[in-house]
Amino acid sequence: MEAMQKRAKRRQNTRRGIIVAIVAVIVLGTGALLFSSKSPPTTTTTSTSTTVPATTTTIAKPIAFSPVTDPSPAGVWGKAPTLVVPPGAPPTKPELVNLITGTGAEAVIGDTFTAEYVLADYASRKVLQSSWPKPFTDTLETSALISGWVAGMEGMKVGGRRELILPPVDAYGANPPSGIPKNDTLVFIIDLIKVTK
Repeated sequence: MEAMQKRAKRRQNTRRGIIVAIVAVIVLGTGALLFSSKSPPTTTTTSTSTTVPATTTTIAKPIAFSPVTDPSPAGVWGKAPTLVVPPGAPPTKPELVNLITGTGAEAVIGDTFTAEYVLADYASRKVLQSSWPKPFTDTLETSALISGWVAGMEGMKVGGRRELILPPVDAYGANPPSGIPKNDTLVFIIDLIKVTK
């Protein structure tokens, strides 16, 4: 009987040993797969995407100017001009005339400039704004100024005086600043003092 008990105990110990060995192999195998530095070959598709930062370049829309048919007197450059709104109905197309032709640096889109101006309108035929005697500085681009002003100043030279007549589409249209009527044709005389490239 003792021999049978010893064999039964050996079988039981052998079974426990086999079960422990199987569990150990499973645990070690799983751990080895999870933490192995060698992984089975895989195919990886890498997609690269380049995001280009948004750049805003403001370019004045092309405006074809006609000559001013009845310009204001030229006056003296650097002194407040006498702006005279032409008689009759406002023109439907923009007009431009050099009252005094400058000889200095030429203004191009994107330049910083210093100028003085007088503004009148067809509705009242009176001066609405004047920068004289305090010049202002700005950038020649449509994000800063009305499109007709930008297109009308392009090519102007320092020391010059230019008159612009701008219909509403090239001026403020339906969204003017305070003091300027909606959808009004505007008349500017501009003295260009300085251009910085």
